[in-house]
Formats: sequence, structure tokens, C-alpha cells
Amino acid sequence: MALEELLAQTEARFKKAIDALKHDVATVRTGRAAPSLVEQLGVEAYGVSTPLIQLAAISVPEPRQIVIQPWDKSLIKAIEKAILASDLALTPSNDGTLVRLNIPSLTEERRRDLVKVLHKKVEDGRIEIRTLRRHSHEEMKAKEKSAGVSTDDVKRAEAALQKLTDRYILMADEIGQAKEKEILEV
Repeated sequence: MALEELLAQTEARFKKAIDALKHDVATVRTGRAAPSLVEQLGVEAYGVSTPLIQLAAISVPEPRQIVIQPWDKSLIKAIEKAILASDLALTPSNDGTLVRLNIPSLTEERRRDLVKVLHKKVEDGRIEIRTLRRHSHEEMKAKEKSAGVSTDDVKRAEAALQKLTDRYILMADEIGQAKEKEILEV
């Protein structure tokens, strides 16, 4: 495998890391209702923990309300239990056919706490990208020793790898800044 192929593989891994970060950041609560807050919530259904998105239709009829309409009405209690057990700090209400979640506006202290959680998630994303860079760098060094790749080629590939890493770290930071702005918005 040539160094160019290794760089292409690394970039594909970086993209996956960024996608995972976007998904992870979407679960951080803002003052606004969003289906992503509850979609992956594990609900005990039929003896198995199942993501809520597979059990119900989730909609946002108003900016501060999420409506969950289970396809099987017998799951309403299990859905309520999962929401109460989660770290969302939301209280569900049901009318027998659907579950409503009213999203209260966030206090300043809660916003700061959420920003700290967000920063941790973004830092985890940056660490993942740097770890992938390190693995690629190690592979390049191994190729230099075993495959007879020239030192100059490895140096050029390392420079390209660093540029790629910097670009994806910047993307992670931008995702975090956009979400932070959303959280702090009153």
C-alpha cells in the first residue's frame, strides 16, 4: 500500500470521527426542542433495550415541545420511564396515546454546565483525530523501514498528514463553537 492510499484511508477515518462528533454533539441539550435529544434513548421494549427512534414517531410541533407517538401504545410507560432515567432532566406527560416533553428554558448555570459537557465531547473528538494521526504516522514509519519507501517520501506524507489533521481539528472546533453559540442563545 502506497503512502497516498494510507493518507486516503486516514482521511476517511477522520471523516467518520467528525460524523461521530456531530452525532454526539447533537445529543447535548439546548434551549430548543430537537428530536435528536431523545432519538437514541434506550427504551426497555419487549425485553430488549431499543432506541426510541425505532419505537415511535418523534416530532417537534413547537420550539419548546417534543411529541413522541409510539407505534405500540403499551410502550408509553416504558418510554416515560426511559426519559425519567435519562440525564435530560425532563418530565414527560402522556394523554394515553402520546408522550409530550416540554423543554423549559435553561438557567444560566445549566447553560454553563452544558457548555462544559460540550467542550468535553469536542475534546474527545480532537483526541480521536490525533490518535488516528498517530496510527497513520506509525504505519508510515513502518513502511519506511520495511517497504523501502524513501525518507523524503515519508517526510512529504507526514507533512500532508499534519495538514489533514489540522483541517479536521479545525472542523471539530467549528462544530463545537456552533453548538456552544446555540446553547448560550437565550
